[in-house]
Amino acid sequence: MQVTFLGTNGWYDSATGNTVSALISAQDYDIILDAGNGIAKVDRYITQEKPVFLFLSHFHLDHTEGLHVLVKFRFKKGLTICGGEGTGANLTGLLREPYTVPLDEVPFTAGVTELGEGVTELPFRVTCLPLVHPVPCMGYRFELDGKVITYCTDTGVCDNAVTLARGADLLITECGLKPGETSPLWPHMNPENAIGVARRAGAKRLALMHFGAEVYRTLEERRALKAQFEKDCPGLVVSEDGMTIDV
Repeated sequence: MQVTFLGTNGWYDSATGNTVSALISAQDYDIILDAGNGIAKVDRYITQEKPVFLFLSHFHLDHTEGLHVLVKFRFKKGLTICGGEGTGANLTGLLREPYTVPLDEVPFTAGVTELGEGVTELPFRVTCLPLVHPVPCMGYRFELDGKVITYCTDTGVCDNAVTLARGADLLITECGLKPGETSPLWPHMNPENAIGVARRAGAKRLALMHFGAEVYRTLEERRALKAQFEKDCPGLVVSEDGMTIDV
């Protein structure tokens, strides 16, 4: 199984990358995490022959603005968009004329599945729990191909993130803030926070993404995190657009 980082910026596109999206390439399914502008590149990495699942953490535009490119794809086994309660209504508001092509007019079968808190058995097991953010935001734990991948973005430190990441083979978490920075009114994590969650959860490996575009203005600033923190977090992944890792 592989994870490819399609877009690693938070808030807006910049020279460092596109807004947030990632791809889990599993044996029988392609799983897309969020739909920032990075999602436009997903057809470079998939055949479009497998069922595709898209999980939305929340509806801030840096996680959903790429939805307008869905019409370019040809998902031959269909697309299922998953999110928390209200996902269907939110998608109806976003994907409509005069803004973009409605979901029921894209050139493949597409449906919406709303997930409550806890475990849901799709063709694979996914656990969904709320995170800490100014708007409702969900974190996900995926269990398939004998692996566990956890995705927690746009959150402050919280027990649910630890629960979702318990024993995970890979924890993907946000890193909107620089080392030592805090943002109590707009919860996000810095590298120390993310490492702390990974340690508490016993996650085997940590990948950082969703770097605040206004905070990390160059890739060199991101790359410095690996040198600074890898001793404390062996195998630390500091993601960049187009990076693929094995899980």
